[in-house]
Amino acid sequence: MKILLTGATGTLGSQVLFSLLEEKFSSIERIYLPVREKKSTSSEKRIFNMLQSDFAPKFIKNNLTEIRAKITTVSAKDILNPERFLFGAKITHFIHSAGFVNLSTLPEAKAEIFKENFDFTKSIFEAYSKLIDKFIYISTAFSVGNSGGLIPNDYLKTEPTAHRNHYEASKYASEKYLTQAGAVAGIPIQILRPSVLGGNIKDAPNYFISKYMVFYLFAKFFYNNASKDAIRISTNIATGLNIIPTDYAAHVIAKVIDTDIEQLNIVHSQETNMIRGISKILEVVGFTNFTFTDEQITVATGFTSKLEEFYYKTIGVHLHPYMTSKPNEWDTKLLESILPMPTYNLEDYLSGTIAFAKAKNFRNQQW
Repeated sequence: MKILLTGATGTLGSQVLFSLLEEKFSSIERIYLPVREKKSTSSEKRIFNMLQSDFAPKFIKNNLTEIRAKITTVSAKDILNPERFLFGAKITHFIHSAGFVNLSTLPEAKAEIFKENFDFTKSIFEAYSKLIDKFIYISTAFSVGNSGGLIPNDYLKTEPTAHRNHYEASKYASEKYLTQAGAVAGIPIQILRPSVLGGNIKDAPNYFISKYMVFYLFAKFFYNNASKDAIRISTNIATGLNIIPTDYAAHVIAKVIDTDIEQLNIVHSQETNMIRGISKILEVVGFTNFTFTDEQITVATGFTSKLEEFYYKTIGVHLHPYMTSKPNEWDTKLLESILPMPTYNLEDYLSGTIAFAKAKNFRNQQW
């Protein structure tokens, strides 16, 4: 097995790398990791730092020499020039986990988001189409848009019409392109769609995640807020957010890449109720001066405080479409046949993830 994994230093990609090495170590002949260099840190050093970090599984640390012998780190500058590092080798599993997560709804943000997600994915597939046996695309469960109701694994039969932002739309456009291009090239395409990523549920350390995004940004906003102003938080009583532990998602991906499953949502069967979840988050970060409303608060409706205005002009702009989404149910029968979901209380898990992030002062992990 020869694997190429993009996004190996990312939130999900790093955990996917750990899971692949743990679960398929004997089968992996070579794993190629395109990684950006930093000013003072080479691509290879970044990967080594990650493998020997406190957050790497024991298996990785205990087999570090053998693992490093299987890894070829590649400068991200060469990602579209595979001949510079493959030297005639063929990739059995190309796992494209890298992505540009930007939840902006601003019209001027669309071009950049599509460039980083859709255009880049298209360029990658074209560059490797004659060099790979299978292409695995890590999309998002939210590429289905704000559809509501029971969400199946197959998104490609019916065109979504209610994407909440350009990110969702760019990921869905990539799914459509890959499905069509793969059919023409005779390359199997597998689309895997995690929902919002939360901290580890089983792997040590519990609740660890390398980058704090989405609901973490909400927590960080109020944790760093010194104002005592009151704020109305706009959401709906039935709205929920589907959150999946990152380690669970990574283990599923490692298990499913050898199957012929074409589409799979990596989601929890239940959503975390938005009102109860937000209450838990704000309790952990110590903010109490809030109420909920189903009113859509904008400049036109006016703001009741400076804090409220600041919230709705910053992260509130991007989070509002999720805070007011239609409630969903998720079909997880296929998912659970691959790896049963750990049993845990959704709200206690959310509190634990925020408490862990708070203890780390919401600082992203730097590899």
